[in-house]
This record gives sequence, structure tokens and C-alpha cells, in this order.
Amino acid sequence: MTIDYERLFIGGEWVPPSSAARITLTSASTEETIGSVPEAAEADVDAAVAAARRAFDDPAGWRTWDAARRASAMRSLAVQLEARADEMARRVSSQNGMPIQISTGLEGGFPVSILRHYADFIETQPVEEERAHLQGGTTLVRREPIGVVGAIAPWNYPQTLAAFKFAPALAAGCTLVLKPSPETLLDAFLFAEAVAASDLPPGVVNIVPGGREIGAYLVAHPDVDKIAFTGSTAAGRSIAEVCGRLLRPVTLELGGKSAAIILDDADLDLSRIGQDLFAATLINNGQTCYLGTRILAPRSRYDEVVDTFAGFMSSLTIGDALDPATLIGPMASRVHRERVEGYIAKGKGEGARLVTGGGRPKGQDRGWFVEPTLFADVGNRSTIAQEEIFGPVLSVIPYTDIDDAVRLANDSDYGLGGSVWTTDPERGREVARRVQTGTIGINRYLPDPGSPFGGVKDSGLGRELGPEGLAAHQQLKSIYC
Repeated sequence: MTIDYERLFIGGEWVPPSSAARITLTSASTEETIGSVPEAAEADVDAAVAAARRAFDDPAGWRTWDAARRASAMRSLAVQLEARADEMARRVSSQNGMPIQISTGLEGGFPVSILRHYADFIETQPVEEERAHLQGGTTLVRREPIGVVGAIAPWNYPQTLAAFKFAPALAAGCTLVLKPSPETLLDAFLFAEAVAASDLPPGVVNIVPGGREIGAYLVAHPDVDKIAFTGSTAAGRSIAEVCGRLLRPVTLELGGKSAAIILDDADLDLSRIGQDLFAATLINNGQTCYLGTRILAPRSRYDEVVDTFAGFMSSLTIGDALDPATLIGPMASRVHRERVEGYIAKGKGEGARLVTGGGRPKGQDRGWFVEPTLFADVGNRSTIAQEEIFGPVLSVIPYTDIDDAVRLANDSDYGLGGSVWTTDPERGREVARRVQTGTIGINRYLPDPGSPFGGVKDSGLGRELGPEGLAAHQQLKSIYC
């Protein structure tokens, strides 16, 4: 049975699309068609932006609601999403291959938590702040919503990364046009159903499904005030160029090639660290931007680290994304599997030692599966150590001492995530402080809704989550009194 939608969600209503074009959704596990939705055309984007503009500019509209009233409406959306959490997780896993045991918490539950976090936060943050004027009197510093936000979410965590954008935007008083990835749209339409059933006013959230052309049209639209994007570094550069020319604020969360630094005192007992190690290096089939896919291992324990990861990765259950026992599901698409396999071939060709994996798992005749793959004897400047693979492929790189480990960790165009593994937490913090990255964990990696998330270098601009994520959707006004 397929899930098919015939209308678009714009202006708080389900409206006919302006084009007959449709997007077909396919199961990553079975390669079967599982649904279809209308594809938005430029006229639909115009209508969505106009609806968001009206909802923002209305003298009694969303931006004028006090914090308590906005928070109440946001909590109503959280309730509606919570009621759809199981179905949301199922739809995401069906489309992009995320194991259901992961999507249940991250795609079904985490957006609800983010919404409630920001609803709580705005009730405690003052809109205005008085400061002493250095020339006498006072200055009233006021936080105001930035306007209409064009939010572009990727396919790997479609609901969570959309929530990174819509939750702080709504909290600030902004309105949105959300463009989800064409690979994951059935969940976006379920989100639209939740919005329609919530207390959000019409036009505050609008959804335009489409590909790169529709995304580019939204980015350059004259009535959009800010862009929030998660995706590839290449796409981020193009968006930054457009926003720079338009003097339009932009938040970019882009690629990563993070280092997991194993210190010489690290506990490698998988019965104790296995779950956290998996979350930091392989979660969502490796289709996660912040993962520590470069394993930096001390030469004194190099063989032990390689053997530990080889056994760990070989033991992971591979299967249908909807099977609760699955830990490694398929890649999101045939094209993406071919890309990952191309990097595996590149690793072999450049002389890295293939320790485990490297092919397609036996017994998986359907679906876009790749075995968890481990390379050893990898040079830090090799292709597989420098370019983002976005699959279950790890490289173990040796280092001599802490300074060498930090140098290798920082020898990357990216700087998004990372982790340090040690039995001495303070030593771990000292190393973490030296790594050029936007986020890093000690003996785990777990993003926090209350703290900023984002990267440095080619990993992006700006921050999402935390008070900083809210501030990114506000503009400041100084009133001299």
C-alpha cells in the first residue's frame, strides 16, 4: 500500500499544486514504491512565501503574539507531532534507511523535545533589555523576529534537522517556508498534517516539496528574510554566494569529517562503551554529518584499536530499516550507495588496508545496502580520510603523541564534530579544547538542544539550537532614551 498526497500545504490549507509534476518515494530497504506527492513549482513557492509574508506582516499576527501565547501554540504542535511519532519514524525509516530503533527516538521524539525546549525558553527570555547609555540616560535593546525564513532540510534526519530550524524560528516570531529533501517527503506531509491540527495560525508554516531548482528559487526569493540550510558544503557555498549578494542572513550546517581521538588510556571494553561508540561513529548507517569517521589511534595501541573496531563493526546487525533488531540499514538511494562504494574502491586503490566489509552484505538481495567497512593503515591526507563519505566507512589513522593527534584532527577542511575517548575526563577536555571544531564529546557524542550546534571551516556558518539558535532568528534594535 502506498501513501499518496494530491495537494500542497500552503497558507494553512491543502491547495491544488500549480503543476501536474509529482515526486515518487521509494523504500531504501526494498526498492519498492511507497508513495508520491505533488512537486512544487515556482508559482507554489511564490504562494507559500506570500502566505508566510502575510502571516508575518499582519498587525495582529504571529510576530505580535506575546511569548506565552506563542509558546502555547508551539506546545500544541508538539502534542500533534507526539501523537504521530510512531508513524513519523516509520515513514522516515522507509524512505532513507534509518533503522527504526534510531528513528523512533530521533525522528519521532527529538523534534517534540526541541519544540518544547524553545517554548519554555521564550517564556523566560525578556524581549527588551535596558542598558546604561555611556553618554547618560538609557538604551533599550529590543529583540525582534527577523521575518520570513526559508528553511531547507536534508534527507538524513529530515524531521530533526527541520526542527533545528522551525522551532527557534517559531519561538522568535518568524514565519517559514520549509523545503524538505525530495528523498524524504512522506514525513514532511505528515508534519504538515500536525501543523494543520495545531494552534499555529494559517501561513506561519508552509511546505514546498521539490529539488535543487525549487530550493534555489526559494533562497533568492525577494520576500524571504533569512535562509537556514543543512546539506552539502558545495550547496552551502552556492547559497552563501546568493545570500551575500542579497545581504540576507544565512545559517549553514554543512559537511564533516570528524576525528574520534582514542587516547592511550581509553577503555575499549565494548560492553561498556559500545553503544556510545556506535552513536559517535556509525549511527544512521554512517549517514550523519558529525560522525567521527577518522579514528585516531595511538601507535602503542594501534593493533588493539583496529581489532576492536573490526569486531565491533562485524557484529552489527544489518537488515531492513523497519526491523527493530537492525543497527545498520541501507543507504538512502541507489545513487548514494554507488557514491559510497566509489569511496571504498578509492581507499583500496590508494593502498589502505581493508580490514572488514567493503562489499554488499550477503542475503540482502533488495535494498541499497553496504557492509560496515573498516580501513587501517590510512594516511590522513588520503581521499577517504579527507572527503566526506556519508556511509558506514571508518578509517583508523595512527598518531605518536597528543600533539600529533591534535595536529591530525585539525588537518581537515571540516570542523563539525568529534570525540575524545579516555578514562581521564579532564585530560579529555584539555584535548577537546585544542581541536578546531564546533562540537566535540568526551567518551560520547550527543547534541544538546540547550547548547549551540554548528561547525567551523567548510562545515558551515552560524549556530543552531540553544539560545544562539533563537538569536539567529532575531534582529536587534537599540532605542536611545
